[in-house]
Amino acid sequence: MASSNQLVVPQAKAALQSMKAEAAQSLGVQIPADGYYGNVTSRDAGSLGGYITKKLVQMAEQQLSGR
Repeated sequence: MASSNQLVVPQAKAALQSMKAEAAQSLGVQIPADGYYGNVTSRDAGSLGGYITKKLVQMAEQQLSGR
């Protein structure tokens, strides 16, 4: 089954990868070299997603407040 996750702005891929690497480093989670997350625990994957979501919300709030 093909992934249905499509970037609205394709140029954002590098920024998202950078954010994922920052989150993994901050949380002490190993990012799989082959890109397959099937062996990553649900807890670690959820922590990465939560961290990234938190950062994106912070960025949006700053942008909306004019900072």
